[in-house]
Amino acid sequence: MNEKIQIGIIGGSGLYNMEGLSNVSTVTIDTPFGHSSDEYVIGSLGGVRVAFLPRHGRGHRFTPSEVNYRANIYGFKRLGASHIISITAVGSLREDIQPLDMVIPDQFFDRTRGRKSTFFDNGLVAHIAFAQPICPTLASLLYEAAVEAGTTTHKDGTLVCIEGPAFSTRAESNLYRRWGMDIIGMTSLQEAKLSREAEMCYAALALVTDYDCWHADESEVSVETVLQNLNKNISHAKEIIQHIVPKIPERRDCLCARALENAIMTDLNAIPKKTREKLGILTNKYLPES
Repeated sequence: MNEKIQIGIIGGSGLYNMEGLSNVSTVTIDTPFGHSSDEYVIGSLGGVRVAFLPRHGRGHRFTPSEVNYRANIYGFKRLGASHIISITAVGSLREDIQPLDMVIPDQFFDRTRGRKSTFFDNGLVAHIAFAQPICPTLASLLYEAAVEAGTTTHKDGTLVCIEGPAFSTRAESNLYRRWGMDIIGMTSLQEAKLSREAEMCYAALALVTDYDCWHADESEVSVETVLQNLNKNISHAKEIIQHIVPKIPERRDCLCARALENAIMTDLNAIPKKTREKLGILTNKYLPES
């Protein structure tokens, strides 16, 4: 593939396109994991080549459980991306994190069931370190860009990722608060895991739409409320992206860039040829030619 990009941008609910791009083209990428959510929109932003992909597809066609996270992240890897910035809608589990605020989480808690969260199967096993699931360098740059854009942004926090598509029950919402969770959403976790396996830096910009359903003084979560607050925050999110993209360095000193270095467990001679070819874009630099 001739087109090479540096940064991948994943648009969440409400963000289905990216203004401000120049020299725009679209590309469909075949992956061994099936189809991505949509075409990748490629263009220049601040002199940097980026690719944009709406997580749920244009028109919001895929539920959080239906999103093909593996194909999406694999496609960014094929395009040459070294960094992924994800936009995601969340509810707040803390009084001081208010609707219309933004959060750059540094931790996740997984409450999903049965989603494909790894590239490694069919005879090739790898165990990545995931204690620090967000790239700290990229997260710091994202926070600085959010402050520069004049938003109320909270740095760090734990995002509990639920299966959905239904919102939480009040019992669940209160339990997550007792557990010390800060925000609640239905995406991002799988993207973070797969980006780490693909040795790409990943950070999420979480747009707070509501107080989930624990808050006694607020109405229950509804699509109407979520969309109203999303629309108010989307313009800020786009501005933040425009601020951060030119500031992301090509050189990387973080652990994300070598996450697979000591992660592959399978004996080299036991790896099926077909699996080796399928995952070559991730593993070739660590597996000597047979």
